Amino acid sequence: MGFLTGKTAIITGAGRAVLSDGKCGSIGYGIATAYAKEGANLVITGRNVKKLEDAKEELERLYGIKVLICQADICDGADNEAVAGDVVKQTMEAFGRIDVLINNAQASASGVPLAEHTTEQFNLAMYSGLYATFYYMKACYPHLKETKGTVINFASGAGLFGNFGQCSYAAAKEGIRGLTRVAATEWGKDGINVNIVCPLAWTAQLENFEKAYPDAFKANVKMPPMGHYGDSELEIGRVCVQLANPDFKYMTGETITLEGGMGLRP
Repeated sequence: MGFLTGKTAIITGAGRAVLSDGKCGSIGYGIATAYAKEGANLVITGRNVKKLEDAKEELERLYGIKVLICQADICDGADNEAVAGDVVKQTMEAFGRIDVLINNAQASASGVPLAEHTTEQFNLAMYSGLYATFYYMKACYPHLKETKGTVINFASGAGLFGNFGQCSYAAAKEGIRGLTRVAATEWGKDGINVNIVCPLAWTAQLENFEKAYPDAFKANVKMPPMGHYGDSELEIGRVCVQLANPDFKYMTGETITLEGGMGLRP
């Protein structure tokens, strides 16, 4: 039994994805796997039902935990507050508690220069990332207050360093970073731990980005000093497990940069 046994985590964007070599190809699924190994019951969201069903089957079979899947898409034109609220409602009906919220989901039109970006492309990043984080945090707040829970949001080096061709993605991620710091300030008194992770992991999305936009990939994605990209489960996922540990409560409000082989660097 892990130290998260009996606890419940909501992880957005956690459908199963694999790399061309068959290894885990999704940060969200890597986090879900790390949490499942510690005994947590999971609520995983995403747009692709097949990927969610595949994740549920594998996680329940391998680790003996319970997984609730919720198809959910925070997007322009939708009643997004209701979408997030419904996920939280289903979570409470299934498990009766929320201990961890991990806002990982993000879509974007990476590789498109700022001057060529359309409003639709900009909205895609803002709604799937920044607005989704905002709505899920609001919906989960009263339940996290009750459990003295944890919020883990995701930003990126794209915002920290101003990557070429990633204007909407960078803007969304920097918005999430600011939102996280405000929540850490406001929710600390409620015992809610709020942090942000800026990872560099080798994912199926990054693999596809390299194929579709090789020039933008070369300009933006630098090999970490240790010579490998972060592993979605063993490095990114395990850091997220650590942040749900009560011993890490003092770290609230920190930006955590995680690169392949670099460990936890607040």
